[in-house]
Amino acid sequence: MADWSPTQYLKFADERTRAARDLLAQVPLDRAGKVFDLGCGPGNSTALLIERFTDAEVTGVDSSPDMLAKAREALPQARFIAGDLSDWQPEEGTDLLFANALFQWVPHHLKVVQRLLTALPKGGVLAIQMPDNLMEPSHVAMREVAASGPWAAKLKHDGREALPQASTYYDALKPHAIRVDIWHTIYNHPIDGAKGIVEWVKGTGLRPFIDPLDENERRGYLAAYEARIAKAYPLMRDGKALLRFPRLFILCVK
Repeated sequence: MADWSPTQYLKFADERTRAARDLLAQVPLDRAGKVFDLGCGPGNSTALLIERFTDAEVTGVDSSPDMLAKAREALPQARFIAGDLSDWQPEEGTDLLFANALFQWVPHHLKVVQRLLTALPKGGVLAIQMPDNLMEPSHVAMREVAASGPWAAKLKHDGREALPQASTYYDALKPHAIRVDIWHTIYNHPIDGAKGIVEWVKGTGLRPFIDPLDENERRGYLAAYEARIAKAYPLMRDGKALLRFPRLFILCVK
């Protein structure tokens, strides 16, 4: 895929950051020395960590140069480094690994999560949130449009694998932790109709479908996709559409 767009991502900064706030509220640390924001993006979640842990050394990690540039501009008091989670290791003495909407994009992420958890010291915390929305109309429509148009040969995969069951995470992580909490939260975001929902997913889930297309194909794909979204998400009385958005949360204490 092309590099991530901070501008597109931040169009819905408040909605995207809400899950990070909810995850951070469950982190059972009064103080922290070293905190890492994995997949920090433009720094919206990093800002929450800086506010919560005022004495900590907070480091954002991301593979996107554009996202890191935006984060450094917004938060000069933090450290931001490039990193690939497939082989990245936390520094010694890390108190918190925080990953908001990251691991759904990491191949074989359960093994990566296990490795990161085992690398933490006793009392260290691993906090994860991932969208669990591949069966929502927003994402079903992505795959249906991909398979039904002249671009089908270019779009033979959906870019993401379905998340494992909560029990799979629990059995994989509990041997390495004294505490494992797993829960789902379903958000219902009021968005400005079908066009607004398309703008939302263009910054994340839609990227594997539109990035491989040329300009004409992309225009055709988006028109067909928006038509399906308009049917799937009827307008409320105030003219908004409710975007149902399930998210999976995992909190581990080493």
